[in-house]
Amino acid sequence: MISGMYLGEIVRLLLVRMAQDGLLFQGQVSDQLQTPGAFTTSFISEVEEEGSGPQHTERILTGLSLRWSAVDLRAVCLVCDAVSSRAARLCAAALAAVANRIRTNRGLQQFQTTVAVDGTVYKKHPNFKAELQDVVQDLAPQCTLDFLVSVDGSGKGAAMVTAVAQRNAAQSHLIDDEEDEDQDQN
Repeated sequence: MISGMYLGEIVRLLLVRMAQDGLLFQGQVSDQLQTPGAFTTSFISEVEEEGSGPQHTERILTGLSLRWSAVDLRAVCLVCDAVSSRAARLCAAALAAVANRIRTNRGLQQFQTTVAVDGTVYKKHPNFKAELQDVVQDLAPQCTLDFLVSVDGSGKGAAMVTAVAQRNAAQSHLIDDEEDEDQDQN
C-alpha cells in the first residue's frame, strides 16, 4: 500500500509489533499506540523532516504516552523512512513499467511524457518526490517522466477518466452496432 491513507497505520502496526517484541519502548505499548489511526501519515513527514525531525519525533511519541530513549527515537525514524521509501519505490516501479511498455510498444529509443500527480504524500513528504523521481529514472533510464502537480484534485481526475471511459464504451457500442447491421445486410 502506498496511499497516504495507510502509511501512518503501517508505521503504527510496526511500532506496536516491535514494542511487543521488546525492541522499542522497553517493551511497553501504550493504549494510544494501540489505537488504530493514532499514528497519522503526517507524523511520518514530521519525523523525516530535515533538522527538526527528532524534536517532532519526541513530541509525537510523548503524545502517544510512550516512554522512549534516544535509540527508540532513531528506530522510529528508520521505520518511518523504510515505510515511506517503500511507498515511493512501489509507485516508481509501476510508473517505470508503464513508461517502458509505452516506449517499447511505440518502438522508441527514448520516451518522454508528463505525469500528473496529486496527493498529500507527494506534495508534503520531505523525501517522497525525490525518491520517486530517482527510482523511476533508475528503472526506466530511456524514459523521461516530468511530474506535474495536479491542481484539479483527484476527484476531478476520476470524473474525467470515467467520462472518457464512457465515451469510449459508447463509441465501441456504435461500432459494434454498425458491424451487426452490415452482417445482417449480407
